[in-house]
Amino acid sequence: MQATLLSILGLALLGALHAQEDVPVQADFQEDQFTGKWYSIGLASNSNWFKDKKHLMKMCTTIISATADGNLEVTSTYPKADRCETRNSLYIKTEQPGRFSYTSPRWGSKHDIRVVETNYNEYALVATQISKNTGTSTMVLLYSRTKELSPERLERFTQFSREQGLADENILILPKTDKCMADAA
Repeated sequence: MQATLLSILGLALLGALHAQEDVPVQADFQEDQFTGKWYSIGLASNSNWFKDKKHLMKMCTTIISATADGNLEVTSTYPKADRCETRNSLYIKTEQPGRFSYTSPRWGSKHDIRVVETNYNEYALVATQISKNTGTSTMVLLYSRTKELSPERLERFTQFSREQGLADENILILPKTDKCMADAA
């Protein structure tokens, strides 16, 4: 019985790892064109925190800037209760352009981040596999240079999220807000 359970868990983990290996990365990724201001338009995840908080989430701004050594400094500002909250993350480049790693200092979780597709001036689709001692989860983000995106881009986000195994109830087009949307470079 125990060996069977371990085999099942092993296969599930292998499947999750294999699924992330199948996630593409933008061909000929251009970091300098990816930097700048983005709006988080869509968010999909099977993580527990997302399930608990998704009813509170709103669109936010994210500023991405390159560091001297080719990493990405990612600063997201979002409404939380009656104030604006800012989160800074340093995405460490990998050998594959468009793929980054991040370790959360707060939770200790490890993030495998991939820019799946972007045209740089309109939208970006980013997939993240998150691993921590309690298991793995998947997150997909849809960024836009403006607060509006075409129905085709929104549908592509939904379709890609489903391809990552995310159920419709875990796919969210973030409600628009003017709160915490101050202009930044």
